[in-house]
Amino acid sequence: MATQIPAPLSGKVALVTGAGRGIGRGIALELARQGADVALVDVSEDALAEAAGEVAGMGAKTTTFAADVSDRDAVFAAVDHAASALGGFDVMVNNAGIALVGPIAEVTPEDLARLWAINVDGVLWGIQAAAAKFKESANGEQGKIGKIINASSIAGHEGFAMLGPYSATKFAVRALTQAAAKEYAADGITVNAYCPGVVGTDMWVEIDKRFAELTGAAEGETFAKFTEAIALGRPETPQDVAGFVAYLAGPGADYMTGQAGLIDGGMVYR
Repeated sequence: MATQIPAPLSGKVALVTGAGRGIGRGIALELARQGADVALVDVSEDALAEAAGEVAGMGAKTTTFAADVSDRDAVFAAVDHAASALGGFDVMVNNAGIALVGPIAEVTPEDLARLWAINVDGVLWGIQAAAAKFKESANGEQGKIGKIINASSIAGHEGFAMLGPYSATKFAVRALTQAAAKEYAADGITVNAYCPGVVGTDMWVEIDKRFAELTGAAEGETFAKFTEAIALGRPETPQDVAGFVAYLAGPGADYMTGQAGLIDGGMVYR
């Protein structure tokens, strides 16, 4: 009789921010498919309810928590809720993020403050909250590894015109990832990032529309232009990203930390 091999993330509890749609929902579903129980965090309760239904449909335990990741207290509360509701805490995916498209000359203090609060502060609060919970949960247990996984971007490796401040936030995520990896290694915590490219999500629909407004291009033209630069010849899907994130969350990446892996189909090469 063949021995049944457990799913790679069986027995693990993961939290995904920005899990209501797009890449975040894809990540949550893939983590569930690979055996994890998943806490979903987003600002939209309706989107959370839909995503939770999909995750539960895969046989995973799930719970939701409505929160804006720019609120440090809310992020800590979300982590506490996940650990309490699902009986543990092993993986933090700081996925939530927003875009800002426009020339550098037109960026306002309000634009920059909101962008930074979500894309950088939100990741920092997630790192802090997860690390604190991992230390609490380990309770002296040797060999227990907690995983923190942050959303960067190809724009975190190369600055793009009309995406200057957005690129700056994603470079900052790489810096936080490297620094946190060094600070928390002795605690058995790994910290890595994933860097998607042109993903067919609602965010890219909005980016394309904004480029159309700024440049006079037809809607869909900018998306098509960026897609043409992809070596594998097609736009990315949330599932493409999710498979890499699931790898980072699993045992195969236990010896990997401080890295920001490109998962873009071949656009930016480092």
